[in-house]
Amino acid sequence: MDNFTHSLAGWALGQAGLKQKTRKGLAALILGANMPDIDVFFGWVPWGPLAMHRGFTHGLVGGVLLMPPMLAGLLWCLDRWQRRRGVTFASGLELRFGWLLALCYIGAISHPLLDWQNSYAVQLLSPFSESWFHNDSLFIIDVWVWSALALAIGWSRRRERVGRPWQWAPRLALAGLVAYATANSALSDHAKQQIRRVDPDAQPDLVLATPPPVVFWRRELVWRDKGAISWATYDPLSGPYTLRITAAGVPDGMDHEDARRAARANPEIIDFMRWSLLPIARVEARDCDVLVSFGDARYGRTVADNRFRQEVRLPADRPGC
Repeated sequence: MDNFTHSLAGWALGQAGLKQKTRKGLAALILGANMPDIDVFFGWVPWGPLAMHRGFTHGLVGGVLLMPPMLAGLLWCLDRWQRRRGVTFASGLELRFGWLLALCYIGAISHPLLDWQNSYAVQLLSPFSESWFHNDSLFIIDVWVWSALALAIGWSRRRERVGRPWQWAPRLALAGLVAYATANSALSDHAKQQIRRVDPDAQPDLVLATPPPVVFWRRELVWRDKGAISWATYDPLSGPYTLRITAAGVPDGMDHEDARRAARANPEIIDFMRWSLLPIARVEARDCDVLVSFGDARYGRTVADNRFRQEVRLPADRPGC
């Protein structure tokens, strides 16, 4: 999910009562909720948009187990520095390191849980496994989640300012977020099941069902079956068992000999192949070289219009070259 959503989730957890457990509790929750995205500053992460990350820092080891103590330590050092300078704290709370560490963990756990909800996927078991996990319940930017959390936080803060804190608004919003994601996940599973109704012989090895922005009940499906990619749309309002195929059986090009060579050509392409869930390839033979272009079927039906296109040029493996 986007960082605004992660921040709202951490903030809502704080307004639900957790920020009262210790000084700097709200900072621990909000910073912890964003902390796994520190990987955008390291390694191979393009800016267009930031999607090719979600590895070690988003996993149960890096993001959930190892990083929260680092954040808690930094916040504790900041608090000591502020107290030495004579800073007073409006909250009047004591700094309880145990609770500070616990809130860092809670914020950190919320991040991969939210990222798991969309088809961008997350490597929860990194570094022990490069498997990607996706629940296909939310679009990466969900205005309904924004609205619910922001309204609940605003209402709670307004009550705080008049000395009548009311924590049920953010609690209800967080419970609603869980219910919303659960219902959307069930709807995505139902949409995926319609593939077999359209084609009883289909045996896809990977299916993704992405909700588009705003109209959360619709789904854009893409799947791979026997080396071919298909796309479809699903709208329960048009019929609960109606799946509209928009393109079917397009070869992904990954079985081409030059595509297999190119997939191991350099570290950037190797990283791309590790990230891509549905790689597609286009091979163009030149005079004595071959241009191989890769994309991901989640983000375009052809390599040419793929927003994450990668290219590599290889010497042609044929007589006379």
